[in-house]
Amino acid sequence: MRAITITQYGDTDVLDSAEVPVPEPGPGQVRVAVKAAGVNPIDWKIRSGAMAEVLPIEFPHILGLEFAGVVDAVGEGAGFAVGDEVFGWPDTGSYAEYALATTIARKPAGLSWAEAASLPVAGETALRVLGELEVKPGETLVLHGASGQVGRIATQAAVALGATVVGLAGASSLDEVKELGAVPVRYGDGWVSRVRSVAPDGVDAVFDAAGFGVLGDSVELLGSPDRLVTIADPSAYAQGLKFSAGGEQTAAVLEDLVSRGLKLKPGSAHALADVAEAHRESATGHAGGKITLTLS
Repeated sequence: MRAITITQYGDTDVLDSAEVPVPEPGPGQVRVAVKAAGVNPIDWKIRSGAMAEVLPIEFPHILGLEFAGVVDAVGEGAGFAVGDEVFGWPDTGSYAEYALATTIARKPAGLSWAEAASLPVAGETALRVLGELEVKPGETLVLHGASGQVGRIATQAAVALGATVVGLAGASSLDEVKELGAVPVRYGDGWVSRVRSVAPDGVDAVFDAAGFGVLGDSVELLGSPDRLVTIADPSAYAQGLKFSAGGEQTAAVLEDLVSRGLKLKPGSAHALADVAEAHRESATGHAGGKITLTLS
């Protein structure tokens, strides 16, 4: 089968389209013919080596942390049948024609392959960090990267909880952030004063889903580092701040995400062979929607 592998850390030139053996499912596993694979910032950070201390990998390594596709083979006790349409987290990388998986859920008919492949990583991350921050009704949450996929889901979930979300985003995305229920604020120089102007009574928590060097100012805004979490800025470790890198992946999480009726924003779709371009687009931080790789 075709798969995108890396044999060392580096720039996009280390991405290699290779022929690798088709994996066989073990007990509790299914093999899925991948229809779409999500492309996340964590993918190119793993590829570059930026996450080597947090998420070490063995080479050769197939990238990709989420997918949607059709069950093609079933291991003993897996609970699915050949032909089932599913989405979730792969046990093997999702940048491939086939992936093994144990943590999956049935894909709702109303979701496209790209939409389904966009949910697992961003959805679990958003809900996990809101829990770590212990966001409560009536509180004010500052969310860096509110127009990104994690930010969009976190905004909707926090607003549904009864929190006020101050969502930072680029000027072109402010209307979208407002439509999600947040108070939109333009990021960039002077963002702290702009947040204070819309939240004069102060803020309770900060969720950094962007990673644009905002941690120091965020601590100043909060007055304490206690309720600040980043998923995007590894410099948090050196600053003694909390970096949230992963949580429990369960089918219940996937079903919860579907039940919430979240508004998703698909971005560009790339062929598997164009993975380097997908990574470059993701690294700009201005993809405008969830990037996916499509396979047929």
